Amino acid sequence: MFAPVRASGLDILVNNAGIAPAAPLADLTGADFDHVMAVNARFPLLAMREASPLLRDGGRIINVSTLNTVLPAPGLALYCASKAALEQFTAVAARELGPRRITVNTVSPGQTDTDMLHASAPADAIRSASALSALGRIGTPDEVAAVITWLAGPDATWITGQNIRATGGLLL
Repeated sequence: MFAPVRASGLDILVNNAGIAPAAPLADLTGADFDHVMAVNARFPLLAMREASPLLRDGGRIINVSTLNTVLPAPGLALYCASKAALEQFTAVAARELGPRRITVNTVSPGQTDTDMLHASAPADAIRSASALSALGRIGTPDEVAAVITWLAGPDATWITGQNIRATGGLLL
């Protein structure tokens, strides 16, 4: 995956992979665990490992997690656990890469109008979350992308090891 930038280097890595299959704990299998952890935790960890030596000093790593690590929902145990692991990888990488001025942060969106949300949450749950949000609605992908863009830019050089919860005030 990084072959095209091996010679020239890398400025920014955004890990935005995620799957959220819903199932109660009683129905989870080892294969379910392996699949969700591979996509949501293992791949981003390996991507950070491979990208780290290629990142120029002052580079950026931004990992996308979820509000569900602090506001868990029934049926999302594997999703919550895998994204919590990603948040810990972020904290460790921030310490390890800090001497090179590489910032490593997490963005944890709340309910965002995506196919994944609509596939994993019933419409009444989405309406309830909208009503509980301080802004009275769910977010848009562009709003989450704006937070990621800010973290990748020159105004965020002093922000590292943080988890920015882009939730529209769902969790205050």
